[in-house]
Amino acid sequence: MATAVAEKPRRQDLPVDANLCEFCTAKCCRYFALPIETPEAFEDFEYLRWYLLHERASVFTEDENWYLLVHTVCKHLQHDHRCGIYETRPQICREYSTKNCEYEDEWTYDRYFETPEQMWEYSEAVLQFGSGSSIRSPKPSLLPVIG
Repeated sequence: MATAVAEKPRRQDLPVDANLCEFCTAKCCRYFALPIETPEAFEDFEYLRWYLLHERASVFTEDENWYLLVHTVCKHLQHDHRCGIYETRPQICREYSTKNCEYEDEWTYDRYFETPEQMWEYSEAVLQFGSGSSIRSPKPSLLPVIG
């Protein structure tokens, strides 16, 4: 017999003083994101492609700012989604607030890249490379019209 999974309450349905962490799966402890320079030249995009060649790395933009996202779980996250070192947690964790956290599951980014091919295609469009420099196969010739 399957057990029913409790549905996570919506933020607006919780009391104002509720601790969202009691209802969340600790998304904020399952990755970290670092701001990176906005790519402007081919070499900049090559660095981003290099990042994406590594497992558990992605790149995203939010409000025109670029970030390297590393999908990795904090080693102190416990099975109940609580912090195992809460009293001695780092300052960045102490300053984090649930006020604007990604408690909702509908979180999206302005741009999101998971593969080096996606980054190449984006850089190709942004930098408008000349012919012959694309990693895509050349466009095939049109077939003759038979009439």
